Amino acid sequence: MTTHVIPQSPSLQINSSGALRVSVTSWVLVVLIGQWFFSFYLVALYAIPFLSGHPENINSAGMITGYVDGDGLGNGILFAHVIPAAILSFCGVLQLVPQLRSQCPGLHRWNGRLFLVMGLMGAFSGLYLNWVRGSRLSDFGSLGITLNGLLIPLAVALAWRFALKRDFVEHRRWAIHSFLLVNGVWTFRLYLMGWYMVNLGPNGNTQNLDGPADIAISYACYLLPMAVAELVFWAQRQQQTWKQWWVSGLMAMGFLITLGGIAATTLMMWIPRAKMALGMV
Repeated sequence: MTTHVIPQSPSLQINSSGALRVSVTSWVLVVLIGQWFFSFYLVALYAIPFLSGHPENINSAGMITGYVDGDGLGNGILFAHVIPAAILSFCGVLQLVPQLRSQCPGLHRWNGRLFLVMGLMGAFSGLYLNWVRGSRLSDFGSLGITLNGLLIPLAVALAWRFALKRDFVEHRRWAIHSFLLVNGVWTFRLYLMGWYMVNLGPNGNTQNLDGPADIAISYACYLLPMAVAELVFWAQRQQQTWKQWWVSGLMAMGFLITLGGIAATTLMMWIPRAKMALGMV
């Protein structure tokens, strides 16, 4: 009896490296959408009230320490913190697009320099606002985000150093870590609102953001994405397909968590606060 082996259609075959690439690309795309939503939110919350001559409307969103009449230095540093955040949210994620690196290397380099410089501005101004101006709810609850701000200059310096040495493997690694650290506060919002949505309200949270869930999220918002990034780098070097499949599944979970966090933050925070700042409610 003759046995016939029916070959599997190549179009139906998905290898582990392809799955890893798709999972990472999906995460980057949803982050791009979320970052642009955040950028438009910052414009609505800060730029429009300021340009319309009513900077005091910024405070309608319930900031800890927002616009203070007569505090030129504090207000200036506040905008020096917000403006880089809006710029970074709009153009920073483009650094993760490989087609930009390969087809527009000049744009990639200059956009990267802008990202690193703006990232440093955001980190230093954020630390000033937190610990000098006093824009924090509690000392203990601010430690996680403070560590985030202190790690940004280190990651930026390493990314810049390896770029100058033309060690692009290490440059890419630390540039991605810089991206994740710079966006730590953005991710904090996503995780916090996502946590509220899953629990149908606060659970382990306090008004001062120093509850056990708040503290965990304040560290997880950058340490967890950085750990996942290292797993992706590790999986890309592996020959065993199961390791790549495992990390692909982890990235798929990260995609769903990020998507849910963006949806929750947009509906529960960004849209309501933007409406208040624009006088629409």
